[in-house]
Amino acid sequence: MPLKALFLNCTLKPSPDVSNTQALIDKVAAMFEGQGVESESVRIADHHVGTGISSDLGGEDGWPAILAKVTDCDILVIGTPIWLGHMSSVCQRVIERLDDTYSAYDATNGQFPLYNKVGAVIVTGNEDGAQATSSEVLYALQSFGCTVAPNSDVYWVGDAGAGPSYIAAGANRHFYTNKVAAWMAYNAVWMARLLRDHPCPTNLLALAAEQRLVSDVPKEDPHELDRQRREQERQKR
Repeated sequence: MPLKALFLNCTLKPSPDVSNTQALIDKVAAMFEGQGVESESVRIADHHVGTGISSDLGGEDGWPAILAKVTDCDILVIGTPIWLGHMSSVCQRVIERLDDTYSAYDATNGQFPLYNKVGAVIVTGNEDGAQATSSEVLYALQSFGCTVAPNSDVYWVGDAGAGPSYIAAGANRHFYTNKVAAWMAYNAVWMARLLRDHPCPTNLLALAAEQRLVSDVPKEDPHELDRQRREQERQKR
């Protein structure tokens, strides 16, 4: 069965508006597909993704369907433009919605749903902030359980100051961006294949139990109480 890559495009613009982030996503997706990886891209702005930290806000919330694609993929790539030096508000919302995956851990080993998935990031813009944004996104992905391979960030931001964005600037021919895109695509696929054949064996529950014995733990662990609360809310729906 071929590996699956999922791109979450966090542009602020809904379809059919042109997305520079999508243009760079398409380049990386082609590199994935050249290695036999199936790719799908979801433009978050095309869906009603509410603000919150729950996996399902109810009503017309479009996040549960997107989350199902996240849990089904092998490689998760978040693409975001830069606004005032930071990730887009849509990207921040996606990260906040992913937070609840903590509470859907495996009852046997405690691993989160994003364990054994590879995380990567794509950033576009015409101003500074690509490295800081990449750091924030990759940190979030690894904290949710993703494995981050070497050279897992791809970006293009152009020259300093305001100017043309990725498409208008003809940046599809930009050597550095193309180079790191190839590095990311190759390393992500290699790591995904490695994890598919050799899943991470870490038993988080067993390790937590061991450390509880040698730690000062409150009678009511706030983190555990939060997990229980989220699980109760999920069962009510």
